[in-house]
Amino acid sequence: MITAINSSKMLNIALRGTTLITRFVFVFFLAKLFNPSDLGLYGLVTAAVGYVLYLVGLDFYTYTTRELLNHDRKTWGGILKNQVALSLILYALVLPALMLIFVNGLLPWSVAKWFYLLIILEHVCQEMGRLFIAISEQLFASILLFLRQGTWAIAITGLMLVNSDFRSLGAIFAAWSIAGMLTIFIAIYRLHKLQIGGWTNSINWKWIIKGIKVSVPLLIATLAIRGVFTVDRYWLKSISDLEVVGAYVLFFGVSSTLSAFLDAGVFSYSYPTLIKAYQSGEPEPFRIKMREMLIHTTLASGLFSVVSLVLLPYLLLWLNRPAYTTYQYLYPWLLSVMVLNALGMVPHYALYAQKRDRPIIQSHILGFIIFNASAWVLSINYASIAIPAALCVTFTFILFWKTLAYVRLTPVSFKGGK
Repeated sequence: MITAINSSKMLNIALRGTTLITRFVFVFFLAKLFNPSDLGLYGLVTAAVGYVLYLVGLDFYTYTTRELLNHDRKTWGGILKNQVALSLILYALVLPALMLIFVNGLLPWSVAKWFYLLIILEHVCQEMGRLFIAISEQLFASILLFLRQGTWAIAITGLMLVNSDFRSLGAIFAAWSIAGMLTIFIAIYRLHKLQIGGWTNSINWKWIIKGIKVSVPLLIATLAIRGVFTVDRYWLKSISDLEVVGAYVLFFGVSSTLSAFLDAGVFSYSYPTLIKAYQSGEPEPFRIKMREMLIHTTLASGLFSVVSLVLLPYLLLWLNRPAYTTYQYLYPWLLSVMVLNALGMVPHYALYAQKRDRPIIQSHILGFIIFNASAWVLSINYASIAIPAALCVTFTFILFWKTLAYVRLTPVSFKGGK
């Protein structure tokens, strides 16, 4: 039994690792085949899509996940049906308002149709992945992630290499969309096979309203922290140009591989265990999982930092684009941001498992304020490093705040005491 569990976990990590490597290689081929300004526009679109996902999702999964873990499978259909109803309402409210992005010139009209399509596809795929992680089907969630992010990156990279007609953002967005549709189809089929009950239940609007009250504060916190990773690119564009944004997107893509790997191999397995242990009043499994998270996060961060810093100059040499070499100094800053963010997720998930949402919300909102203040001050005399340096300041603060909250709020027995 233990061997089967370990094999499943290793296969899950291998799948996630393959996805990450695929995305990593994809970004470098974009840097090789596209002008830095095109890569910059691609980065602006992906950042905007990623941010809007929280508006149409309302971070409602944070409430749904806890509810699923507290109820029998025969009632899950009703819970999921409620979430779908809420999402449809949010689509009707949010999507029309997004026209302002194009009216105000934040993105060109040429990408509008892809922008809207990708928002819907990415949201459904993301919620499906979260669902399967919540019900401890991490392996299938990883399969979906590979279909959603890996397959199209491989396909379009191959097409771009053999036919220059495919070297366009339109072709990239089309491949991305096709992969999203395929992922949704397979996820729905798998969901049907689980034989979940409760689908015929009436929509419970009181339950939805209760969930909104729980999720909205967390949404505000998420919008704040994700806002940092969206505003950064647009702010950088305002003080430089798309070429610098392109280099920033490349180096951010490399450094964020650490976060994606930890999400797949560490955090996705840890937080369901933490929730169950705390809700069951079992300190020992909680302590063991916390210790494992910290050790694995620290070791992975250290190893990734060393390897990436050694290999990056050779990868830039292969790209043979002076713009990326010129702005190479951005990478150590962005790498530091990702390490700080990774370490901060350890106390984050501990607080989340205990339903201690307030310090999470506080840290993210204050972090957003600190980022904007730091970026504004630093951009006066240190424009070249203002944005990544401000990110470092922000995530140092968030790490400190969450760690302090964990030490202060976690019961002694769950921290290792008696």
